[in-house]
Amino acid sequence: MELLITDVAFGGKGVARANGKAVFVPYVIDGETVSASITREHKKFLEAELESIVNASPHRVEPRCPYFGRCGGCVYQHIDYEHQMALKWRQVKEALRRIGGLKEPPMRPFIPSPIEYEYRNRITVHVRDGVIGFFRRESNKLLEIERCPIALNEVNTRLAELRGSRPHDGHYTLRASAGPRVFVQANDAVASAMLDLVDRLLASATGTLIDAYCGAGFFSKRLRARFGKVIGIDWDQHAIAVAREDANENETYVAADVEAELGTRLRSIVAPSHEGNSAVIVDPPAIGLSKMILETLIEYQPNQLIYVSCNPATLARDLATLKKSFGIDSVTPLDMFPQTAEIEVAAKLIPQSR
Repeated sequence: MELLITDVAFGGKGVARANGKAVFVPYVIDGETVSASITREHKKFLEAELESIVNASPHRVEPRCPYFGRCGGCVYQHIDYEHQMALKWRQVKEALRRIGGLKEPPMRPFIPSPIEYEYRNRITVHVRDGVIGFFRRESNKLLEIERCPIALNEVNTRLAELRGSRPHDGHYTLRASAGPRVFVQANDAVASAMLDLVDRLLASATGTLIDAYCGAGFFSKRLRARFGKVIGIDWDQHAIAVAREDANENETYVAADVEAELGTRLRSIVAPSHEGNSAVIVDPPAIGLSKMILETLIEYQPNQLIYVSCNPATLARDLATLKKSFGIDSVTPLDMFPQTAEIEVAAKLIPQSR
């Protein structure tokens, strides 16, 4: 059937309507008219595959990757970069409206990646029955990959070396440089921009900083000089060990369950005897914050709260709870992963009672 694409949803699929239902089509752009075939029918929506472009968007470009459309990684290589960011900005705003209940989210301009390709400092490839590559789109089958255009040249060199070594079946994380095997942001330039952003957002905070889900101290190490005390919490004992290696006297890193430890630490810094302007950074995995952590933040309100998220939907869900006690000061999306559907977001919250 012929469809008019009216929007692109979070995840990368275009949205159209037919027979009273939403239709989701991959690899299209809002404003395009396309020919598509229905592949699956659900109660409230349809899934379709793109057959041909009837009227192309001016934002359509030629993908740089020969695997685009088959590989499960990138979904936006057919869209020029400026429009990719415009779509992602709208997706964050819509999630905050629809899920978070924020009528007018305080959106800040999108922070772009200065590099659209060759930005990833690591990739994870899979090996199975002699095939070395990534999973195919919406499949657990592997697609043979010789080179990944969004990865740094050093990473692709590691891939070539792996391909020449006849590896055993399994998963292999290939990195641009040697270092501790702990989580780091995959885009160095945007990671640096994120540090700058959080530093600016916490402009007036000087007392105690609690960095929850701190890893090896990504935020703590940048901010430690301006706080009287820094407390990092993470369940990953190896990451905490790395964070402790170059810790200053004012830094404490705790390997513990974040739910339990955050309450204990927050209670101490909001006590009447405690002086200074306290701050908390939470950077949870994609599932967002637990009910216990949300309740802890509401009960022991820090002076400033920064919520860094890799999932706009769970961020919006959690802000719907937090907004009962906090004002949402700003929401800033960052493009850590150009060409993909992923979006990083940093939100600043301030207690309403202060």
